[in-house]
Amino acid sequence: MKEARGSVFCFGDNVDTDVIIPARYLNTADPMELAAHCMEDIDKDFIKNVKKGDIIVANKNFGCGSSREHAPIAIKAAGVSCVIAETFARIFYRNAINIGLPIVECPDAAKEIKQGDVVNINFDTGVITDETTGKTFQGQAFPPFMQKIIDSEGLVNYINGKE
Repeated sequence: MKEARGSVFCFGDNVDTDVIIPARYLNTADPMELAAHCMEDIDKDFIKNVKKGDIIVANKNFGCGSSREHAPIAIKAAGVSCVIAETFARIFYRNAINIGLPIVECPDAAKEIKQGDVVNINFDTGVITDETTGKTFQGQAFPPFMQKIIDSEGLVNYINGKE
């Protein structure tokens, strides 16, 4: 996947892993079951409204809190193609890449893109285009090795596919 395109769902600062996937659902590792409860404590209609390819845009420290992989798994399984944020919690960043969920840090995009805008992200260049407003933003491009992990749908698949 060299790019993502979708409608935006906006969230604020410090969206923690307990909000992304509430702890009461951590008794399963099934991605589709996790997806069914993704973001429900912050937006009860998120899972009803999100479509395959849609994008989450958030402010500072997205994915803070506990280090569970369940949070990026729930987001990816819900159909989200990318998360853009001002900053990410370090462990969430690593977990997202490890499971093949593209994430892009771009403070300007996070501040200016609005709920419902249609956004395109080019992962090779890091360019984010808000097709609704016509504005472009320079996000952090993925290094080639991270792109390969994401294209392989995660670190395990990447390692298993290497010869």
